[in-house]
Amino acid sequence: MKQLQIKVLVGLFLVAGVLAWSGARLWDAFGTLPGVPMAAPIVLALIAAVLAGTAFSFRSRLRAQRERRPDAKGVDPLVAARVVVFGQASALVAALVAGLYGGVGVFLLTSGLDLAPRRDQAIYAGLSVLAGAAVVVAAIFLERVCKLPDDSDDEPGAAPAA
Repeated sequence: MKQLQIKVLVGLFLVAGVLAWSGARLWDAFGTLPGVPMAAPIVLALIAAVLAGTAFSFRSRLRAQRERRPDAKGVDPLVAARVVVFGQASALVAALVAGLYGGVGVFLLTSGLDLAPRRDQAIYAGLSVLAGAAVVVAAIFLERVCKLPDDSDDEPGAAPAA
């Protein structure tokens, strides 16, 4: 399984942001603008909390397993792999969603915040971007926690074991 690439996440964020900004400009030309739901930052923050909680739980369980504590509850490798895949998928979707809300937020900021509903929408969009970034950070932390230690025998150019 490949690790998350920050470049890919930033690229998704930027492309989604540009598309959302241009879409918001086009949509506004027709006289309306799609709303940013108040639940968006809440849902993203909940996902970030679940990912962070899972990462901290796995980290303590793996530490107890490494220290060979008698009451240590091990981590099933298949469960760890599933959790990492969930984290990676969450990070990709969060980067995309944060880019969309970021693009709409930039449009709202540049079009003026004279109206209270637009100001509220810009706040929700900004909070969604922050919560999306929290999901990405939590997913990367979870991935690092579940990463297997490097095995020097598998490195290219390493001397074969006798």
